[in-house]
Amino acid sequence: MENVLVAGANGTTGKKIVKLLNASQYFKPVAMVRKEEQAVQFESEAIDTVLADLEEDVSHTVKNIDKVVFAAGSGGKKVIEVDQEGAKRLVDAAKAAEVKKFVMLSSMGADYPEKADELKDYLTAKHNADEYLKSSGLNYSIVRPGSLTNGKPTGKINLELKFKEQGEIDRDDVAQTLVRSLHDDTANGKTFEILKGDTIIGKAMDKLS
Repeated sequence: MENVLVAGANGTTGKKIVKLLNASQYFKPVAMVRKEEQAVQFESEAIDTVLADLEEDVSHTVKNIDKVVFAAGSGGKKVIEVDQEGAKRLVDAAKAAEVKKFVMLSSMGADYPEKADELKDYLTAKHNADEYLKSSGLNYSIVRPGSLTNGKPTGKINLELKFKEQGEIDRDDVAQTLVRSLHDDTANGKTFEILKGDTIIGKAMDKLS
């Protein structure tokens, strides 16, 4: 089984990712959290944790780690410090540790943040982090969902390299797509967008092969 570091494990989407990885036969999650009290919920389920702050050195977090999922976010409070520079720090650490794959949770609109009416600073930070990952030399997948909702998971999505329209998608389906992207034969070196849809996630991702 491969050890997968989940940055942002305590977040709404991050918790779903950790849960999926913990149930997987291929992956073993390592939950990256900022505070000791956040680790308790994971440790109670025998899930490994690592304490780190994305605004500081994170090189210790990738020890014995095979792959990384970056699902951290500042909630709009520290977009430069966390969403941009924090992501870059973890990319650098992953590269130094020769991590096999880095899966980035990005956002629709991150390719052209200058066109955004809202969230321009956030999308600019995500854009810069995505571009940094692309140029890092690491194997990567960059997943750009539409607006996140908290409904029921469908296990289905609509996937395109670039959509013409905006839309939304459930967090559970985003988490499933991120976990699917960790596989060696899936979405390598690809940046793609996802919305709610009618195609089973695995089949939708076949077009990226």
